[in-house]
Amino acid sequence: MSKRVLILGGARSGKSSFALSEASAMNGKKAFVATAEALDDEMLARIAQHRNERSQDWNTFEEPVELPALISRIAPDHDIVLVDCLTLWVSNILVRELPFGRYSDQFLNAITQQAHADLFIVSNEVGLGLVPDTAIGREYRDNLGRLNAGIAAISTDVYFMAAGIPMKIKGAVS
Repeated sequence: MSKRVLILGGARSGKSSFALSEASAMNGKKAFVATAEALDDEMLARIAQHRNERSQDWNTFEEPVELPALISRIAPDHDIVLVDCLTLWVSNILVRELPFGRYSDQFLNAITQQAHADLFIVSNEVGLGLVPDTAIGREYRDNLGRLNAGIAAISTDVYFMAAGIPMKIKGAVS
């Protein structure tokens, strides 16, 4: 069975850097899946910085919404797939008013059905803060929290990042 690694943490906790480091250390054909959209100059600069952090070993795919279909399409041709990040993906779905439950189910199915590629999935842990004061904020937190829990349940390894320090919370300690 392939590895499924979920990396959780707060904003700027080191999730993406840790995921990239761990996945880059593995041998094989690598795919980086980005869910961010460059909707303003600041985000454009962030995306460019992330691209520069990756070596030439990585094939980059950008997909803000149709992540399940993309995973199903590229996983058979890659040994390692890194998805960064579910936090923005969930936001992209909700702001477009798309049926989140369907996308969530499709994503869980896509990562469960593929047996070849090792998967690294980055997501924010949004359940540690205050209860959002808006309905969309609560919907977002609840949907991402449930998705994270579903992925954690089927993952071989789960890490929680804090201040750049990875803490393994599921899986064999190496």
